[in-house]
Amino acid sequence: QVQLVESGGGLVQPGGSLRLSCAVSGSIFDINAMGWYRQAPGKQRESVATITSGGHIEYADSVKGRFTISRDNAKTTVYLQMNSLKPEDTAVYYCNFNSGLEWYNYWGQGTQVTVSS
Repeated sequence: QVQLVESGGGLVQPGGSLRLSCAVSGSIFDINAMGWYRQAPGKQRESVATITSGGHIEYADSVKGRFTISRDNAKTTVYLQMNSLKPEDTAVYYCNFNSGLEWYNYWGQGTQVTVSS
């Protein structure tokens, strides 16, 4: 059974940094894309950063210049380096792997990121 295991969330002061990691337990074949999404209280889940199998990267406008997505060569782990964090970055962050011709989505369990002084 495939699981995505996230780590790295927590409480940080405004202007601080966190690094999220998401590792695959099991095997996922034919990965189309990997990414990070977030959901704040009372809001819909939104895309934060994605990276395709070919290496194309996209960021939400709100995080450009502050967040960096990366992955390992084996495409089993995806990272999100978050710098210059703001209170509005507070949310539960979910990693996502999308695979196969049917574009099936695997989701992590979510990790809380809280930016507060």
